[in-house]
This record gives sequence, C-alpha cells and structure tokens, in this order.
Amino acid sequence: MASQHHHAHEEHSGEDLITAARDALTASGEQWTSMREAVFSELARHARPVSAYDIADNLSASRGKRVAPNSIYRILDLFVAKNLALRVESSNAFLANTHPGCEHDCVFLVCDECGETVHVDDEGVSRSVRALAKSKNFKVKRPVLEIRGYCQLCT
Repeated sequence: MASQHHHAHEEHSGEDLITAARDALTASGEQWTSMREAVFSELARHARPVSAYDIADNLSASRGKRVAPNSIYRILDLFVAKNLALRVESSNAFLANTHPGCEHDCVFLVCDECGETVHVDDEGVSRSVRALAKSKNFKVKRPVLEIRGYCQLCT
C-alpha cells in the first residue's frame, strides 16, 4: 500500500483565526486594512457560507454607513486568491479558511435542505482529480468539488 502524504495544518478560530489571516495576507505582500479586517471578521463569524451581500448588509448596519457589495466582492476575491477564504461556487457564498494561507483543493458537502456546508480535506481525492485532469492535458488551477445532498439532521 502506498503511503499517504499527509498535509498537516493547524485549525484556527476566533481572534487566533483573524491573526493567522492577517499574517498570511501580509506575508503574501498585501496590506491588512481596517476594511479587510472587518470583512474577514464578519466572514469568520459565520459557520455556514455567507454571501457578499449579507456581509455588506451586516457591515453597513454595524458601521452606520452603506458598504457596497462590489467592494466586498473585491476583498473576498482577494481572500480566495490568497487562501484566506473558500468559495462555494454553486451558492456564490464564502467561508473563512480555518488554516489561512494553506492551499488545498476544496471538497464541500452541501445540504440542499438547511444549507449546512462542510469543507473536507482529502489528499486522495485531490490527487485523483488532478491526475484525471492531467490525463486529459488539462492544467488545473484550483479544483472545487461540491457534493449536494442532505446532512445528518435533514435526512
């Protein structure tokens, strides 16, 4: 049996997650602005994927002035590119990456009933998907697999 290469990373939460995100972003050469911190903090507050519109609404309410969804999208796109956030393509929603700056393929289990979304790291699945793409002479940028169905509570 071939040995499995295991990808070790530390899961972060709360203030530790925000600090890890800041450190990962600045290490990549980007600025950690107050607006980026506010967006990441709002994103990290949610256990389920959240839309840019929801983040904009919540920040607008807490800041007492309108925050445009377009500016939120730009920040979220940067966060995805720098591995601070994960994007659930089918629902156009985002999750904080609990190990910021750590690049890995995205496998999501998405409940069609309640919206619960679980992110799973599976090196074997990642290797298989990348090998399949390579066999078709396709250069992989970033695989995202979404498995739709029902969570334990909704079955």
